[in-house]
Amino acid sequence: MLMTKNKTEALDLVRKKGVYVWNWLKLKLMRYPKTSGGVALLFVVWLFCLPRPLFESPFSAVVVDREGTLLGARIAADGQWRFPMSDSLPEKYVECLVSFEDRMFWYHPGFNPGSFARAMWQNAQGGKTVSGGSTLTMQVIRMAKGNPPRTVWQKMVEVFTATRLELTYSKPSILKLYAAHAPFGGNVVGLEAASWRYFGKNAASLSWAEAAVLAVLPNSPALLHPGRGQELLLAKRNRLLKRLRDKGVLDDFEYELSMSEPLPEKPLPLPQLAPHLLDRLQASGGSKRGNAVWHTTVKKEFQVRIAEVLARRQEVYRGNEIYNMAAVVMDVPTGEILAYIGNVQGAGAEHGEDVDIIAAPRSTGSILKPYLYAESLESGDILPTMLLQDVPTQYGQYKPENYRETYDGAVPANIALTRSLNVPFVNLLREHGLEKFHFELKQLGLTTINKPAAHYGLSLILGGAEANLLDITNVYAGMARRLGQFYSRNGKTSPEDFHPPIFLKSKKTQPKLSAVRQAGELSPGAIWHTFSAMQEVERPNSSGEWEMFRSSRRVAWKTGTSFGFRDAWAVGVNARYAVGVWVGNADGEGRPGLIGVDMAAPVLFEIFNQLPGGDDWFVLQ
Repeated sequence: MLMTKNKTEALDLVRKKGVYVWNWLKLKLMRYPKTSGGVALLFVVWLFCLPRPLFESPFSAVVVDREGTLLGARIAADGQWRFPMSDSLPEKYVECLVSFEDRMFWYHPGFNPGSFARAMWQNAQGGKTVSGGSTLTMQVIRMAKGNPPRTVWQKMVEVFTATRLELTYSKPSILKLYAAHAPFGGNVVGLEAASWRYFGKNAASLSWAEAAVLAVLPNSPALLHPGRGQELLLAKRNRLLKRLRDKGVLDDFEYELSMSEPLPEKPLPLPQLAPHLLDRLQASGGSKRGNAVWHTTVKKEFQVRIAEVLARRQEVYRGNEIYNMAAVVMDVPTGEILAYIGNVQGAGAEHGEDVDIIAAPRSTGSILKPYLYAESLESGDILPTMLLQDVPTQYGQYKPENYRETYDGAVPANIALTRSLNVPFVNLLREHGLEKFHFELKQLGLTTINKPAAHYGLSLILGGAEANLLDITNVYAGMARRLGQFYSRNGKTSPEDFHPPIFLKSKKTQPKLSAVRQAGELSPGAIWHTFSAMQEVERPNSSGEWEMFRSSRRVAWKTGTSFGFRDAWAVGVNARYAVGVWVGNADGEGRPGLIGVDMAAPVLFEIFNQLPGGDDWFVLQ
């Protein structure tokens, strides 16, 4: 009761106060109508004075790895290196910036009368404009308006608008706006771009000396551009470091260490470790202004290692006028992309270096045979040791032949897959059903199989269709995922075993395939027998006894060679990784000796040797 009474008394007091204020305002309005109207108009102008949006500048498209390390970027549409605004700012940079530009930043309402008075005194003493007295908030307003000429009227406008900005944004948000749009010399805009261009690292990794350089640089970016005006830049940085020491932010050891750090000599080139992946992500969507930081699942270490493998091989292969190469590595349990080399760098524009081979449809050769083998096992068409006919065969005008133009008469199905015999698999496709297999390929996720089955005919199994490296590798990854998770699910399977590859960390779930397989189709047993046959393929440069070497890893793998020696494929999988490799020429020119087992397979196993882990094979319980 006492609480209710006190609450009622408080409400009555508020009402009385409100009535008093309203009566006071009415009195003033009646006594000074013109002044009151002007004040009201000024308030309306103040209320709507902020630009909408505050900044319209385009941003660079940026791609980073799973740890946030820069993999590559594209310059913004206006020719500036301007990275999207960060979620947070490094404490070192914030301390340096506030200490240098606006020591009362955390306390003023957008402008600082003391700074104005000091600036006026300094300008009067110097006989010219030495200081403008602008706060960081006012500088954000100035940048948002396109840096108009410095006049007294413009300064008043900045003060007026800065107070509105302070009411709309928090202090940390204002700092982030400043850091994202401040000029750092040349065509470098924003803290993150400047950090990479001048120090080759992200802003979170800056030292005190580096943070101090970037804090003072926007004060006069043309004069203090690294590589020019080094003495003035050094003097400003050192004065700021001394101020930080005097404030107790730096101890004597940190101060001396920071003072000894050299200045950056010139802008550094930005990393370009995943240009084709960045192009792919940009094409998939994003802001109209290019405002996108793509947080991918790629591991930078893998990306670098595998790019080096491809570069070494390309130096050898180009002697045979084979210039292009691509590779993708996927994490089997999750489906995440761990490395994406769309094309080997160094081929040159004249040889299609910019073409993303991973996304390009190419003739499949024999790379689809394990799919047919698994589907035929599942449907009961064959057993692993069942004999298949390997004799000269002709269907109308179509006469398939084995690669070596020899025939065994009859051969076990698993040996036919191990040796990649053409005639038994054409016969098997006819028995299994062309329409059926065509439908199964689309279910598995081959997005480029978009013509009717009759268009491909029985040559579908020998390269009559086109597929891209990502789809091919992803299907093998799906098969390995289903087999690897069989026991953990107590013998149950899931439609989610076959899903699109995952590129981005932010996507917790991926959209399902357009036609998702039912849990009962393509059983782990069929996959097990398929992978067992694929293990027996003779590795390059060996005598079939590769399993005797301790450094060897069990991998189910398959190669493919397209008609005319235009495409060499190799795809391998174990319980942990799925790796796909393509070798050839982007323009489709065939070359003698461009064979999957000779050109793509060595690259495949060299990549597996670069991946961590031991014998990651499927566990039987």
